[in-house]
Amino acid sequence: MSVAEKKAVMVNYEGMFLLDSGKFAADHEGTIAHLMEILDKAGAEIVAHRPWQDGKLAYEIEGHMKGLHYLVYFTMPGSGMDVITRSCHLSDVVIRQMVIKQPQTLFDAMVSAIDPSSAPEAPAEEVKGQSDDDGPEYDAIDDDDEE
Repeated sequence: MSVAEKKAVMVNYEGMFLLDSGKFAADHEGTIAHLMEILDKAGAEIVAHRPWQDGKLAYEIEGHMKGLHYLVYFTMPGSGMDVITRSCHLSDVVIRQMVIKQPQTLFDAMVSAIDPSSAPEAPAEEVKGQSDDDGPEYDAIDDDDEE
């Protein structure tokens, strides 16, 4: 198998993008489309995304006192990270970005918290140690029986 025939390994990532809140307020869908275009150019497959927090920043960043934190969960080959970094630095919408790798279990949990419709199907068999009950059963202590 040649190098060209090898398929790129997809890695799970969590991206936190600090966006210009003024541009987001003026053109909500255009701002999101710009961010998704950056990720698409890098070869990312978006799994879930949503705005997280909009507000005053702790300190001024590139002349901005306010910003919108936008959370994105995606899979991508590791080689796309350079494209994301370069594109975000050139963007007038993205102020800062932070992208980290996520293990599969944490990635699935966060995606299901953001977008329950995209959560992976639960396995048919029960997970060891869990039952259909609401929780563990405990015997109540009755202090009135002491005499």
